[in-house]
Amino acid sequence: MDSNIIMYGSAIIAVAVVIYMLIKKMDIKISLFLIGIVLILVSTAMGKEIAVKDFVSMGSAWLDPLQVIITQFKQTLTAAGFIILLLGGYTAYMSSIGANEVTVSALTKPISKIKSVYVLVPLVYLLGNALSLVIPSASNLAIILLATLYPILRKAGMSALTTGAVIATSATIVPTPLGSDNVAIAEELAKHSSFAGLTVTDYVFKYHALISIPTLIVIAIVHYFWQKRMDKKANLQNQAGNDHEHVDAGNVEEITGGKLFKTVYAILPIFPIILLLGNYAIQLTTGKSIDISVEIATLVSFVLAIVCELIRHKGNKSVLEKTETFFKGMGGAVPIVALLVAASVFVTGLKSIGLVDELQSAMQSIQGNGLDFILPLILVALTALIVILSGSGTALIFAMVPLIVPLAEAAGISPIAISVPLGLSGNLFRAVSPVAAVILIVAGTVKTDPIALVKRTSVPMIAGVVFMFVLSMIFFL
Repeated sequence: MDSNIIMYGSAIIAVAVVIYMLIKKMDIKISLFLIGIVLILVSTAMGKEIAVKDFVSMGSAWLDPLQVIITQFKQTLTAAGFIILLLGGYTAYMSSIGANEVTVSALTKPISKIKSVYVLVPLVYLLGNALSLVIPSASNLAIILLATLYPILRKAGMSALTTGAVIATSATIVPTPLGSDNVAIAEELAKHSSFAGLTVTDYVFKYHALISIPTLIVIAIVHYFWQKRMDKKANLQNQAGNDHEHVDAGNVEEITGGKLFKTVYAILPIFPIILLLGNYAIQLTTGKSIDISVEIATLVSFVLAIVCELIRHKGNKSVLEKTETFFKGMGGAVPIVALLVAASVFVTGLKSIGLVDELQSAMQSIQGNGLDFILPLILVALTALIVILSGSGTALIFAMVPLIVPLAEAAGISPIAISVPLGLSGNLFRAVSPVAAVILIVAGTVKTDPIALVKRTSVPMIAGVVFMFVLSMIFFL
């Protein structure tokens, strides 16, 4: 009895501290590391073993938690962590050579030719999600769209609130094997016997896209009707912006160069996805394929980008000097890897004190009672609460990733029935939080209250979550 009190008491305090840190926007990595260490020490004091496969004690209970951190770093860096580092480097290099800007320009330019205000709403929403393939940060993408599309949409007669709402919801759930959350989830699912050898490409195209693409279309449609209704209610229809209206959203360089340059450089940022999609399509149609991983696709694209730069700059040595940006970008992605490791250490602590075993026992009791949807529903509800309060979607996803497989096994359901709703809901609910960075940036730029903006984003996003959850349960339970 005493051991159960210690276990539950430690777990409640640990989870409460993590939630508090998320809400207060404190650095969650160090919190997860420290709480994980404390939980491991508690488990040792309880006489329990550390829940790490083939763990060898250093002979000191005080040093063992540090050995757990080192073990988790080694395991992560050789798998999901390495992919994330490469993607961070490639994104940084695309930015440094101006390819990201060319892609944004190429995709946003046709929008100016469409004159129907509300037809633009779903189109801009879908376009923004497509651009998130190139610029994965919701805040950075919003800044770019505010500088490029906002003036065009206002001039076309779109109200400031409608424009802001569409831009604020642009980076959500586009299916991409280059997303760090998808990489982490696929790596975790691969530990499940039913998904052994699963790659992030397989996860995204076989499972994620099956739900996310229809959900994006539904959200785009809801956006159309909701923004139109809200504009009519506020008498804001066809409210063109002042020609002198200024949006301070950073500097956007004008794209110069010939058609060949613009075509090639517009493709480079998404070339890894093109390679992976092409390989996947060949596999589906012929049954044969070259084993192209995300790492290989990224490196091939990086080499191609260097060749393009050498041709463009006629072999100037500055081209090779600029490749240093790739490696600095890899360094810039280390915090994401650290977050993955911190989450693993935290979950190791929960496993070590016995909480995960207790949760698994509780999940087993609902098997066969027609309540298989309860666990995914609880996790989505928890995600909604924490993301809306904290404004951060990805931090929670990374923290929950190590629990996906054990909880799914205990509940007797497919891990996909947890991973897809968890990953998608975290990204969708971000645009419903009045304290999310992207909401604050857009609201500040278009000079409106964050709550007023959330009123415009909440219905499309919540409709998307409900549709996504129901569709996930139909396909994966």
